[in-house]
Amino acid sequence: MEARVDGKIILITGSTQGIGRAIALECAQSGAEAIVVSGRNTEAGKAVVDELTALGARAFMVAEDLSDEGAAERLFDAAIGHFGRLDALVNSAGLTTRGSTVDASRDLWRDLFQVNAKEPFFLMQRMVNTLRAENRPGDILNILSMNVHGGAGELTVYSATKAALSLITKNAAHQHRYDRIRINGINVGWTDTPAERKMQADILGKGDQWLAEASARQPFGRLLTAQDVARLSVYLLSDVSSPITGSIIDQEQWVSGGVDG
Repeated sequence: MEARVDGKIILITGSTQGIGRAIALECAQSGAEAIVVSGRNTEAGKAVVDELTALGARAFMVAEDLSDEGAAERLFDAAIGHFGRLDALVNSAGLTTRGSTVDASRDLWRDLFQVNAKEPFFLMQRMVNTLRAENRPGDILNILSMNVHGGAGELTVYSATKAALSLITKNAAHQHRYDRIRINGINVGWTDTPAERKMQADILGKGDQWLAEASARQPFGRLLTAQDVARLSVYLLSDVSSPITGSIIDQEQWVSGGVDG
């Protein structure tokens, strides 16, 4: 059976670029009725809406910055107000600002937890309460990170935010399994996205050669792509994966806990 999301209306945060955009496009190609695009860049969002419309899906852009208090409620209300219902939620938006045990500031803690854990939680809350009130099943997918297993030294706070959302994923899935609301997550490994290219080449100063060098060190000779994550996302949002809930899938070439002999 092919994994499809026929007829579903899906809200995807962070879908103006990178992994979120790839998930939106894959959902449209897999039969989604409509997609709510959300992010900070209005022009990029409008471009994604045009791409989705060309693929046959209805699309609507909501410009919201999850760093703003109450963004989750405004975004959810706008989505429901436009399409009348939501069948699935994908929390893909996130900040990857570096911060370690020795240099992370209080402002960094506040900002990362706000975007990566707090607003996603309140989006989940609105989604769950709406589905329960309507006595309908639904799906929630949280885009997490392999850093939940410990994380790189410079990503201490980022790793903590994703670990928090990972726990929320399992906790909520257990609470609402009898409501037929499936809640799953993907621990995404190192992925080649526009944001990652900017981070590695410019912000971290590794230059344009960083991608070739990093790819050569990977078991399969490349980093993950946004398309890889999008295909797994559609599977988890589709009825083909039912009744799986509370699962956190490591999407990575390296096996957590594995030791080379």
